[in-house]
Amino acid sequence: MKHVIEHDLDMETAKLAADKAYESYRERFAKYQPTANWASDRHCDVTFTVKGVTLEGSIDLEPNKVLMDLDVPLLFRPFKKLAMGIVQEEIDTWLQKARRGELKAEE
Repeated sequence: MKHVIEHDLDMETAKLAADKAYESYRERFAKYQPTANWASDRHCDVTFTVKGVTLEGSIDLEPNKVLMDLDVPLLFRPFKKLAMGIVQEEIDTWLQKARRGELKAEE
């Protein structure tokens, strides 16, 4: 399942917003044991567990885009719009904060 979120930030600020979104998501949805591991400045491998099933995906930062890809088993496909909506909401919140200059690396 692929999803694109448009942004107008420089790459460093977009990455910071993605990090902050993940931190917030990790706190709000701790029961799903989310993980995020940046393999590079532009690629992050993500996982979370739902009903004993670990889902894997990735986030890739590109100029003006955040690309999300999540491997969703057939059993969970009815919930994919809901899941992507939650993730998009979290990322959009932090992209807006970044646009307003509210993010700092040490926050």
